[in-house]
Amino acid sequence: MRAEDIEKLKCLNVFRGVKENTFQRAIAPSFLQSFPAGTILLEENRPADFLYIVLDGLVEMSSSATGDETVIEILGPVNLFILAAVLNNDICLQSARTLTPARILMIPANLIRELLAEDHDFMKAVVFELASAYRRTVKELKNQKLRSGAERLANWLLREERSQGGEGRLTIPYEKRILAAYLGMTAENLSRGFSALSAHGVTIKGLQVDIVDIGKLIDYARPSPLIDEGEPRLPRNQLTAATL
Repeated sequence: MRAEDIEKLKCLNVFRGVKENTFQRAIAPSFLQSFPAGTILLEENRPADFLYIVLDGLVEMSSSATGDETVIEILGPVNLFILAAVLNNDICLQSARTLTPARILMIPANLIRELLAEDHDFMKAVVFELASAYRRTVKELKNQKLRSGAERLANWLLREERSQGGEGRLTIPYEKRILAAYLGMTAENLSRGFSALSAHGVTIKGLQVDIVDIGKLIDYARPSPLIDEGEPRLPRNQLTAATL
């Protein structure tokens, strides 16, 4: 594993501040694999055999019922998924598929449970990660319940524009149908949403989006820290200080 991969992993909440021995024990037997786009990594209603960590690329988390499918979340580096299923030794509630070529670290689920029982700092870090995941879920629920489709699209564009450099231009990193499903919209509603946002400084051509008046779009979107602000990372020294 490359040195930059190690640094990425140590920035994750679950590994920040834990004992070096715990970190090495988690990494040593793990599998780092490269997958092409479109690879199914796991399926819902199947046992959680590994904890997955995205080091590079994009992964789609989805679920289906009665013939319908929806996108729950889209994860980029560096993020982990199905932690709760791993801890509970239970089935997965979501499926995972690579949207782009991706490098994924797979840590055996039984090892995560063993380390949780042995390392108090690791347990606290996992609790912090689960709390952060819960808050992200609540924020997403508020986003879906309290905003129209066009407002959800506007706020997604603002976040994506910042993540891609903040220069008033962005590229949608996956198919529009995936974006529509992630935002809780149909493809037709997504198209109408972009049309509605043209009056608020947004133009689109293919996957290229230009925000010609960022202030006008912000006025329309009304981003809220109670919905749109990301969750903080666990400070490296917090666990150590708490145990002194």
